Amino acid sequence: MRIWSLHPSQLDRAALVACWRETLLAQAVLAGRTKGYQNHPQLVRFRAEPEPLAAVGAYLSGLHDDAVRRGYRFDASRILIPGSLPERIAVTQGQLDYEWRHLGAKLEKRSPDDAARWRASTPAPHSLFTVVDGPVESWERIS
Repeated sequence: MRIWSLHPSQLDRAALVACWRETLLAQAVLAGRTKGYQNHPQLVRFRAEPEPLAAVGAYLSGLHDDAVRRGYRFDASRILIPGSLPERIAVTQGQLDYEWRHLGAKLEKRSPDDAARWRASTPAPHSLFTVVDGPVESWERIS
C-alpha cells in the first residue's frame, strides 16, 4: 500500500490509479469494513488525526480532483466523508524527498515521458499536507 505524500499531479497514471484504489482500502480499514491491513504503517498518520475518516476523505478528494482534471472517471461517491480538513497534516521533508526518489525510480522503469517530466520538476505535497523539517517518517518502510 502506497499512500503518497506527493501531490497527485506529480503521479503518473499507474501511481494515481493505484493510490486511489489503495486509499479506498485504507478508508475501508479505518471504517471497520475489512479485517485486512489493520496494522499497515501507511495508516498511522490518518489514525493520528482527531477524525481519521475525514482525513482520509480529504486525501481521496484531492486524488479525485486531479483525476477529474485529467479526464479520468473516479467514483466520488465511494468517498465516505468528502471535502477538506480545517488544518493540514504535517509531513516531513525527509518523507517527501524519499517518496520523490521512490516515484522517480518507478517512472524510469515504466514511463520515459513521465520520468522526463519528473526530472524537470521538484516535489510538492498533496494539498492535505504541510511540509515540516525532519527525516523520513518513522512509519515508512524503506526499501
